[in-house]
Amino acid sequence: MIEPRYVQTMARYNSWQNNQLSPVLNAMSIEDLTKDRGAFFGSLLGTANHLLWGDTLWMNRFTGTVAAPDGEASDHTQSHKTIASWTAARLRMDVIIQDWADGLEHDDLTGDLTWFSQTAGRDMSSPMSTFVVSFLNHQTHHRGQIHAMLTAAGQRAPVSDLIFMPEDN
Repeated sequence: MIEPRYVQTMARYNSWQNNQLSPVLNAMSIEDLTKDRGAFFGSLLGTANHLLWGDTLWMNRFTGTVAAPDGEASDHTQSHKTIASWTAARLRMDVIIQDWADGLEHDDLTGDLTWFSQTAGRDMSSPMSTFVVSFLNHQTHHRGQIHAMLTAAGQRAPVSDLIFMPEDN
């Protein structure tokens, strides 16, 4: 279904996008970051926290070397109370994702992945490649929500088109 090169490109894209979003978010007040904007996870910071939480869960499942997120799943949108805390954790996670992607071989994307889902209350199993695509799509989806919220808040949202990603990123 997918090749390591695709995952590596999307990991670079994830990092590039987060590096562009961080200065915009860091320049905003905590009130603007936590204002309910009617999005699924409410605020900019809530959505950013959800995205980081999801990435952490997937890296835990994919690698087994990343600790699962702390706390209850229902509280995950509040995991980082400040954008500075979120930014530091986001940067660390992006390095983990990039290192994982860079080390992938074709065989790492074959076979099934199985884990127990607390949310579903059962084992989940599907082809590894399906879960990896879901992971990458989840990132793009929620960054799109952040982009829309920034635009609606009168902020200048960064370019998000993959074709404009610098080669050195």
